[in-house]
Amino acid sequence: MSVINNQKTFFQYYFSILFASFPLSFIAGNMIININIVILIFSALVFFQNEIFKIHYYFIDKLIICFFIFVLFTGFYNDIYFILNDLYPAGYNTILKSILYLRYLFLYLVVRFLVERQLINFKFFFISCAFFSIFVCLDIFYQFIFGKDIFGYEINQDSRKLSGPFGDELIAGTYIQRFSIFTFFVITFFYHEKLSKYSKYLIPILFFIFTLGIILSGNRMPFLLFLLLIFLVLIFHRSTIKLLIPFIFLTIIFFSIIYNSNQKVRDNFQSFYLNVSKIFIVVKNKDFQNDNVPQYLKEFSTFYDTWLMNKYIGGGIKNFRYYCHVRPNLDKSKKFICNMHPHNYYLEILTETGMVGFSIISLIFFISIYYSIISKYFLKPYKKGNNLIVPFMFLLFVEVFPIKSSGSFFTTGTASYIFLILAVTIGLSIKYNYIEKK
Repeated sequence: MSVINNQKTFFQYYFSILFASFPLSFIAGNMIININIVILIFSALVFFQNEIFKIHYYFIDKLIICFFIFVLFTGFYNDIYFILNDLYPAGYNTILKSILYLRYLFLYLVVRFLVERQLINFKFFFISCAFFSIFVCLDIFYQFIFGKDIFGYEINQDSRKLSGPFGDELIAGTYIQRFSIFTFFVITFFYHEKLSKYSKYLIPILFFIFTLGIILSGNRMPFLLFLLLIFLVLIFHRSTIKLLIPFIFLTIIFFSIIYNSNQKVRDNFQSFYLNVSKIFIVVKNKDFQNDNVPQYLKEFSTFYDTWLMNKYIGGGIKNFRYYCHVRPNLDKSKKFICNMHPHNYYLEILTETGMVGFSIISLIFFISIYYSIISKYFLKPYKKGNNLIVPFMFLLFVEVFPIKSSGSFFTTGTASYIFLILAVTIGLSIKYNYIEKK
């Protein structure tokens, strides 16, 4: 018995540390994220072999598997089309990308297995998220004051954004929005007794650090999503609803101070407000051909004609950049023609996996939200001690929120994050009996 217990303890420490290294991997870059994923999957296969695939497959698991199979199918179909018509991209680029994309299916299955077997101690992950979120914020502050961050990355004077430790990638605000929420739960879940008397000071300080970090990063959508995330947690989480009014008050105070004390921040949010206003006017008047249409709307508008080319099964993952340039009604005299993707998850999924892929992934997101948020707060009796799922399910909701601009759904950073959060949300939903065996 002691040997079995020692083995489980080893597995728990090993996989908890691997899982907790993801926040660092997202700072280090795509190569390190992929290495982390490969090590996690390989380790699980070595230690547990085919046990991973003997889990009970719920309907949502089958849907996720179907989505990846369909990605393979549409990749194969589009490559055959390219080859038969002697078109770029030639060869088997799409099917190769689709096969490599399968690593996120294995990531999902492995993490879900580890959560279900209780082999991940989430304390390590929460602390890691807290540490690196604060680190990114402090690095942005340093870069803002001295013109370069601690790694020597200098501010691009022509840009309204600060990158912090991400170098040329201007995604610091997205990182803070995705990982900083765990910091507040470290205090609540793991150090409540030790830090309870300091929490009324710590929480506002942390909130100010993260708010300032996201605002200085220049990433405006992550700032709004960060506020939405905190708002949702405060509204639904019973023990924190009393903090809603102070949260609204502090947000107004902090934002006003930063907005009025820095010209770049003021210009950044003023341009955001003007762009949103223009979008509403353009949509209301249906004047999409106007040369003054904001860039975001131009990116969204390239989606429609591109989608019509392969509206049922899509053009294959990461092929928007090709089909967009050969779409019907393309006006090459326009200054803006195409971007790499339409800057919205759902529009990208529609163009690259068609209505079939879009329907599957939308159902996956709906069911995951239903089995977590709706089941926890509306269908199941409230249970003390099952709040570990709270940050994950609200992060998933905010991440898949349809009305927002976003990066590409099929890139390493986004896909890794979504399927990681999805696996934990589903795994914890099973653990807390939000999903029942049929």
